[in-house]
Amino acid sequence: MIDPLALPTSDAGWLSFVADRSNSSLDTARALVATLTDGTTRPAETVIDLWNQIDIAVANASTHAELLGEVHPDEAVRERAEQATQDASVFVTERGQNTELYAVMAAVDPAGLDADATRLLDRVLRDFRRSGIDRDDATRARLAEIAERLVVVSQDFSRQIRDDVRSIRVTPEQLAGLPEDWLAAHPAGDDGLVTVTTDYPDLIPVLTFARDRETRLALAAENQRRAWPANDAVLAEMLELRHEQATLLGYDGWPDFDAEVKMIGTGDAIGEFIDRISGLAAAGAARDRDLLLARAQEEDPTISTLVTGDVAYYTELIRREQFDVDAQQVRTHFTFSRVREGLLSVTGRLFGISYETVDAPAWHPDVTSYDVIRDGERLGRIHLDLHPREGKFKHAAQFDLVTGVDGVQLPEGALVCNFGRELMEHSNVVTLFHEFGHLVHHILGGGQRCARFSGVATEWDFVEAPSQLLEEWAWDGDILRSFATNAAGEPIPVDLVDRMRRGKDVAAALAVRTQMYYAAISYRLHRDRPADRDRAVAEVREQYSLVDNLPDTHFHTAFGHLEGYSSGYYTYMWSQVISRDLFSAFDPEDLFNAEIAGRYRDRILAPGGSADAADLVADFLGRPYSFDAYAAWLASLD
Repeated sequence: MIDPLALPTSDAGWLSFVADRSNSSLDTARALVATLTDGTTRPAETVIDLWNQIDIAVANASTHAELLGEVHPDEAVRERAEQATQDASVFVTERGQNTELYAVMAAVDPAGLDADATRLLDRVLRDFRRSGIDRDDATRARLAEIAERLVVVSQDFSRQIRDDVRSIRVTPEQLAGLPEDWLAAHPAGDDGLVTVTTDYPDLIPVLTFARDRETRLALAAENQRRAWPANDAVLAEMLELRHEQATLLGYDGWPDFDAEVKMIGTGDAIGEFIDRISGLAAAGAARDRDLLLARAQEEDPTISTLVTGDVAYYTELIRREQFDVDAQQVRTHFTFSRVREGLLSVTGRLFGISYETVDAPAWHPDVTSYDVIRDGERLGRIHLDLHPREGKFKHAAQFDLVTGVDGVQLPEGALVCNFGRELMEHSNVVTLFHEFGHLVHHILGGGQRCARFSGVATEWDFVEAPSQLLEEWAWDGDILRSFATNAAGEPIPVDLVDRMRRGKDVAAALAVRTQMYYAAISYRLHRDRPADRDRAVAEVREQYSLVDNLPDTHFHTAFGHLEGYSSGYYTYMWSQVISRDLFSAFDPEDLFNAEIAGRYRDRILAPGGSADAADLVADFLGRPYSFDAYAAWLASLD
């Protein structure tokens, strides 16, 4: 029986935990490298096994640190975790440029290796090439400097977004339209003003419900001023370092280097994909813009263009007026605690697993932990950290805590979100299901022999597909009625869910174009590395977005995906194409069909990254993935 990771039982223990786990794991990794390069001739299987042990040690040196650097309430622990992440990155760079180690791995005869070992060897040799093993000493030294600096710069970029919580001060009258429970939680201060922050539990309701346009636009503007001006210079350095790294390795630029290990293949293909989706959505997006603008002009004829801060409000207004869907009525059925338990119940039934609450130590009292059980066996452990606090990651994401390895260590992961503690908008319920899709992928795919292929370690432009697929279960009427109840215990009405579904695609084509705007920003900034990033973003907006930015805002400095996704924000939409194709295999009248759900679990999630994503999808669907389902949906929006 393998036990989960033992976390500190006292607040004082976290600093040493971060350092000790990182240092001891890196010591193990270094010792294994020394073993591999000691001149002993070993069987191919032994060499691959030793490499896998190094991968396990590297993961154990970094995953806990990457998580705690974003969520731990103690700044000193966050800082030590960032240092641990840097230390692990330095080791990985050194390993990738170790010529003796490369000679050992390049000499491995793949004949006789099984599929996992062969795949691992192929990836290892590719990594060596992408680390510059075939370059001269001076180039390798510069690549090492770049890699080390990129870790620091990336951490700076994320930290400055995380720590820059902005706010506006408004009168209670300016918050008319907000839900009563939200207003009760935001009393006016002694000066008669209410403080509203850019954290999600404030930002999303205000942008969705506040009738006062000046209030909406003021908060939206502050949200897009976060990390300005500091992150402008940080981003410039990040872009230049990535470009230099790519060109030193023989690529035309970062997008080509980054795309090589993704399904899409090349940087040019990213631009072509963005333009293809944008073109397909163009007519529907223009119609959506005109619809929202006409509704805005009914309230204020002087409004001549839609701006950030308008879209969510007028989309919600049209849903209420044309489909009789009042998001404030809807949210009364989504109490946070019931939603959380409903999520566990739904995914448990779908994937044939159960969740057992565990009284385990965690980094904050808000965290709830569960063991994931299947057929009486503990598969792994999950930690849900779902409410905002100072110094915490500001968006929604899944983080690995432990990389699962069959017979060695259980997978553990954390879901990190920023939801309110009482009622939730249905959009937040969808987000919760989405992010949980990553978490369950990490656990169910965490039984690999090779750490390299554990959990969500698949191509980055496929990794969103399973989480996007799980969103569909947050729109099914029967499923919602199993946990969505109001204060009187009454399930959400069937006809309300039907109206929600009919109104789901209001402004959907416009949303697609907005996503392509974001994707084009991430691609173009990395491709072109403009000196004036504000101007470059404005030019991209003119080409792809139908919504104007607010004056004196700087979207790129708060666009956190530029750090993790770099030039690959397109991956959300690429994954959406595959997700819709995957969903076509399910029976919409019975989303819990055991045969289909079990096949999906076993052929898409459980393999982790042990096979190419395209092969996993073809195995599940019985054919190669297709653009047809997504194109048909887009066409339906015209």
